[in-house]
Amino acid sequence: MIKLPPLLIKCFDKAVNFVYLLICLALAYLCFQLFLFATFRIPSDSMEPTFEAGDDVLVCKPLLGARLFNVFATLRLEQPTIHRMYGLSSVKRGDILVFNFPHPNKWDKIEMHILKYYVKRCVGLPGDTVSIVNSHYQVNGVTHALGYLPAQKQLARKESSSLPAGIYNAYPFNKSLNWNIQHFGPLHIPKAGDEVVLTHHNYLLYHKAIAWEQAAKVTYKDSTVYINNIAHTHYRFKKNYYFTAGDKVENSQDSRYWGLLPEEYIVGKAWMIWRSKDINTDEIRWNRCLKWIE
Repeated sequence: MIKLPPLLIKCFDKAVNFVYLLICLALAYLCFQLFLFATFRIPSDSMEPTFEAGDDVLVCKPLLGARLFNVFATLRLEQPTIHRMYGLSSVKRGDILVFNFPHPNKWDKIEMHILKYYVKRCVGLPGDTVSIVNSHYQVNGVTHALGYLPAQKQLARKESSSLPAGIYNAYPFNKSLNWNIQHFGPLHIPKAGDEVVLTHHNYLLYHKAIAWEQAAKVTYKDSTVYINNIAHTHYRFKKNYYFTAGDKVENSQDSRYWGLLPEEYIVGKAWMIWRSKDINTDEIRWNRCLKWIE
């Protein structure tokens, strides 16, 4: 039997212990990211003045419950099965949400990509009916202001002709509805169990959500909606959806343009600005660090 030198054995033991420590640290970091906290950089001004480009936002996952799913499937743009753990609270109107952008590749198809996130304010909950009247958000049965009111007032003072068509026109971009960012809806936000009649109007509003839920092709022909070539007159939703808005209403790619946000795509509530850097100078903005989000 070959006997190794004591020094070599000692070095080998240290190397094994070091690798073991690295594995433990990696697992601890993974658990921290999956179940407790995650951080996201704000890349644009679409949520000003609440957030500024360069803010690093912390999400506390136990508030809504952490999600469990196959990360590698999302990188292949496969629709994963998402399980949400028990949360300490639920989404409320006015909450700022971090979520996977539902249209990372095509606007006509809901998909999930783990690396593409948006940060927006929740305006409509499952079961709400959302409208925009004279640039102001409204929800049936809700009397208080929704979204960031000063920016809505500013938009209301503008003539529609002063806004480019690409900014002014809104979801579902159909002339029969002619919705825009000053006059929009009413749009019912589906909750699980809601049933709609599959008229042409509802096809325009919900065909992307139906196709996503059913993993099927949804078409409209001869006044009839087909799901995988089978005619349907009604549809009952399986999932909950939300309507989101940016605080900077004239420069925010939000639900006014792409529609419904599936509940499963929500990462969590934005909890704190833990760090902030000026994107031009790379200097720390100390007055924005450790700032609680209301």
